[in-house]
Amino acid sequence: MKIGEIKRIIISRTDSIGDVMLTLPLCAWIKTQFPDATLVFLAKAYTIPVVACFKPVDEILDWDTISNLPLAEKIDRLKSDCILHVFPNSSIAALAKKAKIPFRIGTSHRTFHFLSCNYKVGFTRKKSNLHEAQLNFELARPLGLVSIPSFESIIDQNTNFNLPKRLPIKQLKDIDLSNTIVLHPKSQGSALEWPIEKYVELGNQLVSSGKTVLITGTEQEGLLIRKEFSFSSRLIDLTGEMSLSQLIELLSNVKVIVACSTGPIHIAAIIGTPVITLFSSRKPIHPGRWCPLGSKSKVLVFDENCSACKKGKQCRCLEEIPALLVAKHIHALS
Repeated sequence: MKIGEIKRIIISRTDSIGDVMLTLPLCAWIKTQFPDATLVFLAKAYTIPVVACFKPVDEILDWDTISNLPLAEKIDRLKSDCILHVFPNSSIAALAKKAKIPFRIGTSHRTFHFLSCNYKVGFTRKKSNLHEAQLNFELARPLGLVSIPSFESIIDQNTNFNLPKRLPIKQLKDIDLSNTIVLHPKSQGSALEWPIEKYVELGNQLVSSGKTVLITGTEQEGLLIRKEFSFSSRLIDLTGEMSLSQLIELLSNVKVIVACSTGPIHIAAIIGTPVITLFSSRKPIHPGRWCPLGSKSKVLVFDENCSACKKGKQCRCLEEIPALLVAKHIHALS
């Protein structure tokens, strides 16, 4: 099969929300290059609501469902002309080979890809100076990509995003979301986190200045942090109260969201909501690699020249970012 004959392409990205969001620019490029092909996104079940909002994706496959099917049905679901293993998964790679997909593209540094992929791209993520969204484009080289797009050319994807239909949240019935700030303190372990006491301090400062503050997160995260806040009609606990679709819709209407490098930040940035993200300057978790995609994205680090971070040492200097500084940037958006 020739590249020009490809009619069905699978993007395999079965990891977290933030990683999925940073794969969407690649999806947009593929749809532009192969406008008549069906673009399929293979995802974990919990990330599907956000993938479903992205216009270039024509079809979604739920890996959590497929992984429990009999072998013959698994193979049948994965049949296509091309698959890009953006997130390496040995089981999916083996199934793609059994499904006899003509173009099976993966990274060359995964041993199992030498057995399962017939197109192997050599590049390293950990030592690269490119953004994660740019690095994902490396997998498109066998499909004719000549050069990696600039970061500036991919930072806004909100025109490709369809927001969910209105999904009421009872706690917000009478709230003016246009003057509301979201604080998302936890990251399910995906990033270094700003201390919860800093979020408490920031929340109290914002309420005192007339803002309404929403605390978001999963139910499990809520169990860890609820006791730290003094909730009121202006400081509202939404942990464990929303589906992902409701969160997406909420983030499209609020003034700003504050968090570390985690999924909701990436969602908000891509749909055009101002975000303030708290980062360490240490590679490979620094903002150059993981900052949100969006022209209204503000990154804060405590010390860009932190000597420990420059040496790649374990460092939690982001914990020193003052709540007053974050509040100042929030008020600048008002």
